[in-house]
Amino acid sequence: MTALGPSWADEIHALFRAHRIGLVSLVPDAGHQRLIELCQADPAIRTVTLTTEEEGIALAAGAYLGGVRSALLIQSSGVGNCINMLSLPRVCHLPFFTLVTMRGEWGEFNPWQVPMGSSTPAVLEASGVTVFRADAANDVAPTVDGAMQLAWQSRRRVAVLLSQRLLGAKRFTEVAR
Repeated sequence: MTALGPSWADEIHALFRAHRIGLVSLVPDAGHQRLIELCQADPAIRTVTLTTEEEGIALAAGAYLGGVRSALLIQSSGVGNCINMLSLPRVCHLPFFTLVTMRGEWGEFNPWQVPMGSSTPAVLEASGVTVFRADAANDVAPTVDGAMQLAWQSRRRVAVLLSQRLLGAKRFTEVAR
């Protein structure tokens, strides 16, 4: 919560509650930090910290088969780790929802983030995932709400990309020698 009202992370958490998300798997990420804290503090949501992103896809499949809706929180650099595992919800026709914080875009300081950041939408789409994007705070809640509806009501694989402009670019400061 900010002085101006709820943040986009607070709004997503409220949507998780409204859509009955019972499991959130994640790879720790500064862009998702507020949302992760909200989910960890919520007794209705179980959080699982992953060692690698593709574990979250398998976890989401198992959760769905057990009657639990889930969300996977990852960074764009981890999307490449998921390519093979994205076949699981596609072939088995399972719903899948992920929130992806973007790197390698506006204001990026780390050139190693740029290739995967620019490839993320195409990689997800080629893997059978419908992609939506939020570039401004007021776009986040309606985009996430619509994406979750599509995932759960149509048994689709859906990703929402949270742009680096929305998140704010990370800054690198060189240490003086």
